Amino acid sequence: MRADMDIKFLSGVGEKRAALLASELGIRTVGDLLHHYPHRYIDRTKVYRIASLSEENSATFVQLRGRIIGKAFLGEGRKQRLTATLADSTGQMELVWFQQTKWVEKQLEVGREYMVLGKPSFFGGKCNVVHPEIETVEKFLSRGNMGMQGVYSTTERLTSVGLASKGLYTLVCTLWEHISDSVTETLPEHLVKRLDLLSRRDALQNIHFPTSPQMLQRAIYRLKFEELFGVQLGILSVKAGRTTHRNGFMFPRVGDLFRDFYENHLPFTLTGAQKRVVKEIRSDCVSGHQMNRLLQGDVGSGKTLVALMAMLLASDNGYQSCMMAPTEILARQHYSSLTKMLRGTSAEGRVAVLTGSTKTRERREILERTLSGEVQILVGTHALIEDRVQFENLGLVVIDEQHRFGVEQRAKLWTKNSQPPHILVMTATPIPRTLAMTLYGDLDVSVIDEMPAGRKPIKTYHLKEGMRLKLNGFMKQEIAKGRQVYVVYPLIKESEAMDYQNLYDGFEHIVQEFPLPEYKVGALHGKMAPEDKAEAMRLFAEGVNNILVATSVIEVGVDVPNATVMVIESAERFGLSQLHQLRGRVGRGGNQSYCVLMSGDKLSREAEARLGAMVETNDGFRLSELDLKLRGAGDVNGTRQSGEAIDLRIASLSSDGQILEQARMVASSVLEDDATLSKPENRLLAALRERYKPKNTIDYGMIS
Repeated sequence: MRADMDIKFLSGVGEKRAALLASELGIRTVGDLLHHYPHRYIDRTKVYRIASLSEENSATFVQLRGRIIGKAFLGEGRKQRLTATLADSTGQMELVWFQQTKWVEKQLEVGREYMVLGKPSFFGGKCNVVHPEIETVEKFLSRGNMGMQGVYSTTERLTSVGLASKGLYTLVCTLWEHISDSVTETLPEHLVKRLDLLSRRDALQNIHFPTSPQMLQRAIYRLKFEELFGVQLGILSVKAGRTTHRNGFMFPRVGDLFRDFYENHLPFTLTGAQKRVVKEIRSDCVSGHQMNRLLQGDVGSGKTLVALMAMLLASDNGYQSCMMAPTEILARQHYSSLTKMLRGTSAEGRVAVLTGSTKTRERREILERTLSGEVQILVGTHALIEDRVQFENLGLVVIDEQHRFGVEQRAKLWTKNSQPPHILVMTATPIPRTLAMTLYGDLDVSVIDEMPAGRKPIKTYHLKEGMRLKLNGFMKQEIAKGRQVYVVYPLIKESEAMDYQNLYDGFEHIVQEFPLPEYKVGALHGKMAPEDKAEAMRLFAEGVNNILVATSVIEVGVDVPNATVMVIESAERFGLSQLHQLRGRVGRGGNQSYCVLMSGDKLSREAEARLGAMVETNDGFRLSELDLKLRGAGDVNGTRQSGEAIDLRIASLSSDGQILEQARMVASSVLEDDATLSKPENRLLAALRERYKPKNTIDYGMIS
C-alpha cells in the first residue's frame, strides 16, 4: 500500500467518511492518517474494580471489566437514552448512551463480558459512565495489545459517523496491517546509528502501538528529530546557497553624509547594541555577499535610526535605498522620522514617501525623481513593488514587520536592480530563539537589546471593571499635566457572540466622561478612509486631542512622545505580543508612562497568566518566550508569515528547543561536508530537505 493512496480506499472509510476526514482533520491519504499521531495514551494493562471508583477518578479514563446484566431504553423522542447495567464481583454501575442508541443496543448482549473504557461520574452517590467505549473481552484479548492505547484528536462531525478516537484507532490498526512492511526510511543509516535513533518503521509502530513507555519516548524523539532536522536542512541550504554567491553590492566607503550625521545630527547617543548592529551591517556590505539580515529590537529600541545609518552608507557609495512598511500609517511615520533626523544634512529633501493614497501628480513627480536618482531614500507601503516604481541604482531594501508581506510581494523588490540589493528586515516583535531559528533561520540575526538612555520603564497595572472611576480620575490627572491618552478596544462593531466593549460604545462613554470643552476626543480604526486616519493621527500628534480612542490599528507606527497613558480595554482578548506592542506606543518621551490593562472579572487561567506577565516585566523577549509556551508556534507573536507553512506534525517549537538545537547542529555538519547532498550516503537527505523546504524564503543568490 502506497502512502499517497486516497484514504477512501482504506477498509472502513469510503466516500462519506473520507470527505469528512479531509475537511475536519486534513487527512486525505493513508500517509496523512499514519502521521495523525495520538495526543495521549491510556494504560490498558490496568483494570479498575467498580467498588474502587470514586470522585477522584472522574477526570480520567478508567478501564473496567464486567458483565452486562440488563439494558433498557428510557425516555422518548430526542430525550431517549439507552442504559445498561455493568456488574463485576465488587458491585454494579450504569452505562448511558444518548446518541446512536439503537446501533449500540444491537452490540450489547445481556450475560456477555465486556471491556469498558470511559470517564466515571457520580450523581446521588451512584456511579455511571456516559458514552463509554465498549468491546467484548474476546475481541480485546485477540488484538494482543494489552499495553498503551493512543487517544486521537477528532471532531463532533467525525464522532457522529463512528470516527471518535476509538474509530480512528481502529482505522490505524487496519492501515498498519497493510503498510507496516512498506514503510521506507528517510534518514541515512550512518545518521540513525550515530544518533542511536529508532528506525522509521519502529518509530511509527511505537507511536501508535507503544510496547513500553521507554519505546514510546524513543519513537517520539525520532519523529520530532526527523521533522526539525528536515526543516533545518532546508533553511540552512538556502542560507548556504546565498553566501556562496559573491553577488552583493560593495559599500566600502564611509563618506561625508554618514560622518556628518554621526558627528552632528544623532538624535541621541547610540547604545552599545546599536553600535554593534551598525558594525555587523557594515561588515555584510563589504563582504561581497548579499546581506540578508534580521534586525530584532523591542519597541522604542532605536531600530529606525540603525536602518537610517545603513541607508546613509548606501548613499555614500552611490546607491539608493527603500523602506517598505505594511501600513500607510507606519510608512508615513517612518517618513516623518527620517525627514526629521536628516534635517540639516545634505540628504535633506532627498527622502520621499509613496503609498496607495499618494495623489497622481505627486506620484508622477516621485517616480521621476526616484528614477533619476534624486530621491535617495524612498519610503512606502506595498505601492513600492509596482512595476512603474523604478530606481536608478537600488542597493539596500529595508523591510519593517516583514511577516505582514507575502513572499511574492517581497520578491518583486529584489528584481529592481541588475542584482539583488542588500536586505535588512526589521521587527519590533521579539522572537524566541527556537522560533527565529525556524522562521528566520536563513537570515543572519542582529538584536538590539538595550534601550536608549533616559527611557523610563513603563508602569503596568491590571484593573477590573470596579476600578473604572479610579481609572478615569487618573486619566484626568495625566491630561491636567499636559499629557495624552490612548484607549484601545479589540472590536470595531458589537459582536453578539462576545460581550466585550467595542470602540463605538467606548467612544460614547469616553466623550460623556471627558466632555467638551475641557477635553477633546478622537477616534481611529482600520475601516476609516486613509485621509480620515491621517487627520485623526494629526490631531492627536499635534496635541489638539487629549484622548485617542482606537482599535489595535495603532499597534505599530504611531509615535507621539507626549502620550503617557495606554488603556487597553478587554485586555484578555489580546495576545501577549500584541499587548506588548500596544504598550510600546507610550513611554517614547522622557515622562513617566503607564499601561492599564482593563479586563472582566472572570478570566481563564491563561488570560490571568498573560496579564500577570505584562504587569511583571517590560522585557519583550521574556514575554515572547511565555507567549510561545502559552499559545504554541502557530501564530505566536504574529510571526506566522504569508505563504509560510512549516509542516510540523509532532514537534513543537515551544517545547522542543533542545531537539531543535541538535537537529540544527547535525544539519550544519552534514551540509558543511556535502553542501549539495550529492554524496551517495546522503541521497535520502536530499528528498527530506525537499519535503521540508521552507516556503517563506527566496533563493536570493539565484536572482539575476
